Amino acid sequence: RPHRTELYEDPPSGCLPIVYSPDYNITFMGLEKLHPFDAGKWGKVINFLKEEKLIADDLIVQAREATDEDLLVVHTRRYLNKLKWSFVVATITEIPPVAFLPNFVVQRKVLKPLRTQTGGTIMAGKLAMDRGWAINVGGGFHHCSSDKGGGFCAYADITLAIKFLFERVQGVSRATIIDLDAHQGNGHERDFMDDPRVYIMDAYNRYIYPGDGFAKRAIKRKVELEWGTEDSEYLQKVHTHVEGALNEFKPDVVVYNAGTDVLDGDPLGGLAISPQGIVKRDEVVFRAARSRSIPVLMLTSGGYQKRTARIIADSILNLHSLGLLGREQAACAVGCSSVDQMVRDSAKDFSNLSLQ
Repeated sequence: RPHRTELYEDPPSGCLPIVYSPDYNITFMGLEKLHPFDAGKWGKVINFLKEEKLIADDLIVQAREATDEDLLVVHTRRYLNKLKWSFVVATITEIPPVAFLPNFVVQRKVLKPLRTQTGGTIMAGKLAMDRGWAINVGGGFHHCSSDKGGGFCAYADITLAIKFLFERVQGVSRATIIDLDAHQGNGHERDFMDDPRVYIMDAYNRYIYPGDGFAKRAIKRKVELEWGTEDSEYLQKVHTHVEGALNEFKPDVVVYNAGTDVLDGDPLGGLAISPQGIVKRDEVVFRAARSRSIPVLMLTSGGYQKRTARIIADSILNLHSLGLLGREQAACAVGCSSVDQMVRDSAKDFSNLSLQ
């Protein structure tokens, strides 16, 4: 019997299905700067969207922290107990000094933000089913599985969102994960290894972390990319394989892991995609899902440069201007035309990336 969860309570109907909380951002004593990750990027995305009048504080869905009971839908008790050791969290987040902090500090300053983003992903799963789409401005912790974290991922939010939908939402029995972060999504792959209800497409740099050969067996559509792959090849492959994936398996929901670490110059991704290429990529995924009336849940995942927040915001603005974000545009009473014009102008720059 599914436990009762606050994560599935309906938000006010006027809200856009964009999920966020100021608690997403990780800041303490500058330690977050020891990891290349921009640990404040989520708040920056929201600020850009506010500046463009797409959203306002009272029109976004406030994420709630996932409780232990929520997390146990997927995670083992043994794994959650391990997170009570600071050195374990230091290993997962790749910030060595975390090992020397008292665990109550680690819980509050590192794990609570990640639990809140995880709660946000679970909430966004139901919102996507209700509204046709949803974006969690955080989440996408695709290296974490039920009993093992890694690569800055302490909770398996993708697995959780899908399992919650399977258990609690009538009519959801098939899911497709489209993972376009630069790294292989070995966490959800391990979790859904032998589950015929979940179809995984993963496009990643074949030479970088995690190189998890066992997990690769769960990928139904594997797109292994070379170092320095650029826009034209990348967009063509994304287009071909997203269309192919959705033609091959008809899901009730698409979970789209939209990592921006594919950006040219990313210290960990090793690919060479332009900002416009990332915006176009997200558009390709949304078009494919929305044209088939498949609800889509987007997560922001990896992205390790200061400019990624602006790109994520530009992508959301582009999706909105193209009418790919459904009809729930109550939040856009003011300033829409100027936003649309701005995005139309930038869309001209994308037109030269036309897909064959």
